[in-house]
Amino acid sequence: MGLKDVKKIWMNGKIIDMEDAKIHVLSHCIHYGTGIFEGMRCYDTERGSAVFRLDAHLRRFYDSANTYMIEIPYSREEVNQAIFDIIKANNLKSCYIRPIVYHGFDSLGVHPNNCPIEMVIAVWPWGSYLGEKGLEEGIKVMISPWRKYHSSMFPTIAKACGQYLNSYLSVLEAREKGYEEAILLDADGDISEGSGENIFIIRGDTIYTNDPSSSILLGVTRGAVIKIAEDLGYKVFIRKMSRGELFISDEIFFTGTAAEVTPVVEIDKRKVGNGKKGLITDAIQKRFFEIVKGKLPEYDKWLSFVE
Repeated sequence: MGLKDVKKIWMNGKIIDMEDAKIHVLSHCIHYGTGIFEGMRCYDTERGSAVFRLDAHLRRFYDSANTYMIEIPYSREEVNQAIFDIIKANNLKSCYIRPIVYHGFDSLGVHPNNCPIEMVIAVWPWGSYLGEKGLEEGIKVMISPWRKYHSSMFPTIAKACGQYLNSYLSVLEAREKGYEEAILLDADGDISEGSGENIFIIRGDTIYTNDPSSSILLGVTRGAVIKIAEDLGYKVFIRKMSRGELFISDEIFFTGTAAEVTPVVEIDKRKVGNGKKGLITDAIQKRFFEIVKGKLPEYDKWLSFVE
């Protein structure tokens, strides 16, 4: 079962049939990318279905909208309930969740003028973004020739539709060259992130990741993994990371709602460590999946159980 098999979708305050969820071809968002969105996951736990870090995702959702001066026409409580409702309407135990708010159809100048604000919430079953095999065996990536845009060009902390053309170009080229993913460098030539993931590198028993000065999106899973790593006793340093550090790292992994915790085992034909998932990555990944499956009650604050 996948996206095309889902029967119901939440659109502008109502649950409707998926086939009826349509927008006008001259909608502002299609031509200018004027929308913001989120990606969340609901996991099937022994205590019922639970959305991982729902509050943090909704905070970023509203922050992104505010950054682009898009007023979401529903309160956080209403969106929270709508997410639960559409999961239940589709009888899903686990799923990916995609809320999106965008400018609809009215006029077609760059300024949206009176284009209405519309909102959709879709849910569907979706395995690991970079593949179940990738979770265990790791993935091969390339360094993209496309640079991540600087924060003076776009607000990098916002999760906005049009900004993902940058990611589209990088992952398109990576796949055409036989890699699963790409790493983008920032305007200074330092490490930024993957096309849809944050990145962590490990040298010895120390973990490094970067911050917004590297033009990254502040990932919700990134934040969780920093906490998980520290709880496991590892030191995590947040700083700029140079391109060369990729080639001398013992372990590297991606984090993201879609990618979860995915090891990187090769970059530009060079092995990372021994070319297999590392021990620290494995420990963090195992703890992450224990948490999202509800097996560690001390992390229950990160789970919102579907009512």
